Amino acid sequence: MLSCSKCLLPETAEATSFDEAGSCSVCRQIEVRDTQINWDERYKQLQELVGQYRDKGLYDCILPYSGGKDSVFQLWYVVRKLGLKPLVVRFDHWFYRPLIEENNTSVFKQLGVDVLNFTPNWHVVRELMLESLKRRGDFCWHCHTGIYAHTMQVAIRYETPLLIWGESLAEYQSFYSYDEMEEVDEKRFNRAMNLGITADDMYEFLGGRVAKRDLYPFVYPPRKELMRIKCRSVCLGSYIKWDTKKHVDIIKSELGWKGQEVEGIPPEYDYEKIECFFQGVRDYLKYIKRGMGRTNHLANIDIRNKRMTREQGEALVREFDGKRPPSLDLFLDYLQLTEEQFLGIAIKHEVSPWQFSPNTVEPGRRMPDMDQWNNTQVPWPNHPGVEIGGKG
Repeated sequence: MLSCSKCLLPETAEATSFDEAGSCSVCRQIEVRDTQINWDERYKQLQELVGQYRDKGLYDCILPYSGGKDSVFQLWYVVRKLGLKPLVVRFDHWFYRPLIEENNTSVFKQLGVDVLNFTPNWHVVRELMLESLKRRGDFCWHCHTGIYAHTMQVAIRYETPLLIWGESLAEYQSFYSYDEMEEVDEKRFNRAMNLGITADDMYEFLGGRVAKRDLYPFVYPPRKELMRIKCRSVCLGSYIKWDTKKHVDIIKSELGWKGQEVEGIPPEYDYEKIECFFQGVRDYLKYIKRGMGRTNHLANIDIRNKRMTREQGEALVREFDGKRPPSLDLFLDYLQLTEEQFLGIAIKHEVSPWQFSPNTVEPGRRMPDMDQWNNTQVPWPNHPGVEIGGKG
């Protein structure tokens, strides 16, 4: 399997191309970020943008928030640097780790913000997780679509037209590049977030297992409604140079934000994706499908920012990527699957030329807070099985 000549991104990575020298499109985007973007000018554009919305309604902007490193930095920047009054909107995907709640309480109190929290029906979420796992080898459809679609719905309900999201996708993927001003709109939602499955599609797939109105949190709002409030939905990372490690230093020193170890990645990356206790399963799935885990992703970021050599990154990837996460047991309980069924589904979504070898997988390290993760047992008498469209 080929990988980038500069970083370690493999040819199986989504939305990625390679040039004649073997350099990947993400590395080229970072070169644009570092050499061709006038970040002082971009900052002036940001000031002009927020100036149009300041003190015009109940809130100056909507700020989507999970409690992970990026959304905490976003909130700190919007309140402390831009002086805005945001409405913080949380979409609870059901898998927050205990430390997240502790961090959030501290952050919200210190910054003084209003917070909306929405948690979708667990029975619906479980159906959506299994269906998207079977169809796309990705169980996070409800999370990704809910975070984006429901937050846009909240903007309409609160008549608050400005939404400020985090980093540009150009930082990690090639759906966009830094030389274009990315908007978090329906085009982006369909291109990068919903796995090519709309809420209407999902309703049909589930064959009446959930009501159509149960899926409203996952429906991107009508264009005419967004146009009515003159909605702007932008990435903070289009206007300020994104550097995750520097941002983590800021939120730790300014807000006392605490990191935590995550399955499948080196302990020194204690800031990465700490907000979901199924992150290890998600990364394991990605490894089964594409031959790359989160350590590959993190090493690439440090290589591109000249904080790590390619050889050092390769050593970390060998040590941490592709381990079986202990959280897989809880995940299988939630979806009432056997591990054989899980692997059978995942391997169907392998991206050539990668080939996953289940017999070579080693166990990963157990996280110290696992005993606190919710394991409520909920009956599922009409379980649909593992085959698309029926039992299996």
